[in-house]
Amino acid sequence: MRVSFRTHLPRLLILAVALAGCADKGAERPADSANGTGAFLLTEDQRARIHLVTLKTTQFRPMLETTGNVAFNGDRSTPVLAPISGPALSILVNPGAVVGKGDALATVSSPDFAAAVAQYRKSESGYRNAKRIADLDEQLFKNDALARRDLEQAQTDLAAAAADRDASIQQLRALGVDERQIEALRDNKPTESLQATIRSPIGGTVVEKLISPGQLLQAGTTQCFTIADLASMWVLANVFPSDVQDVNVGEQADVITEASSMPLKGRVDYVSALVDPSSKAVAVRVLVPNLGHVLRKDMFVRVAIHATHEHTGLLVPTTSVLRDEENLPFVYVAAANGSFDRRRVTLGSRVGDEYEVTSGLENGEKVVAEGALFLQFAESQ
Repeated sequence: MRVSFRTHLPRLLILAVALAGCADKGAERPADSANGTGAFLLTEDQRARIHLVTLKTTQFRPMLETTGNVAFNGDRSTPVLAPISGPALSILVNPGAVVGKGDALATVSSPDFAAAVAQYRKSESGYRNAKRIADLDEQLFKNDALARRDLEQAQTDLAAAAADRDASIQQLRALGVDERQIEALRDNKPTESLQATIRSPIGGTVVEKLISPGQLLQAGTTQCFTIADLASMWVLANVFPSDVQDVNVGEQADVITEASSMPLKGRVDYVSALVDPSSKAVAVRVLVPNLGHVLRKDMFVRVAIHATHEHTGLLVPTTSVLRDEENLPFVYVAAANGSFDRRRVTLGSRVGDEYEVTSGLENGEKVVAEGALFLQFAESQ
């Protein structure tokens, strides 16, 4: 859960107003400290309103924050290409339609399709004739009325006819003819007008329709639709090489978007082995269950990755960290003489409501946790 500085702002503003009157007359400023940032004293009444924390080395698991873009789950989405050339006759679905595997999406008029149907009828007729001859020759052979080589030749012809028929059936399936229509053709039953049909290869939602009636399609080239299962999405994020050691496949991640009041829970399922030459960042992919379908393609989101690798170091509350005029982070450190010294620090990873401090502070020092905003205000007077 992210806790920002704004959570404590109202209380700190009240403190600043309450103490503003005595800031000019109660705060004493001694000579500048050694690091040039300056230190100053507070009255006892002011000090009672300042909360300090004593730093100590601790073990923690950092939380890496970055940004990312939403994409369809590549394992559950696919472009649908035209299986045959010809003009599109009719579009049977529109974006947003939920389809199952094998459902018809569009029909296509094509002479190649008519030729494939005719070829199947010929191959089916040839197979039946070859089978009739092979069965007859087998009976003749059993009665010693046919030579073995003639029987073997009939069986070879039957196998070749069966192969031709199976190839024709596969051709019809590739062109979108369903099993019911193929069975009707095989049994020489009347069927409705056959048309080449573009069918969905997977179950999901039609997220793109890229053709219109009458458009000329090229087999294997023209993309007609995009089908995606929206139950889960990919979030593609970038992590700098210095942080990659804290990102591993299987780690939990929170995806934060304005479209949802609560973070969406995901899992890191891929960490690239390459560094992008332009951004110098490493691509990380997070698989996220898309609850309520709040995630949409190309949506910009924030990502918080919970590292499992333990670190050892110093942590300070987020309320301790302020920014100077150069936007550099600093904290107020309590000195032994009762004064407060502004100290620039280098921040590492965020850990819940705390920041890791990689330089600028030492174990055992006391840092202002609440009241830092007042100290900054008093120091400016």
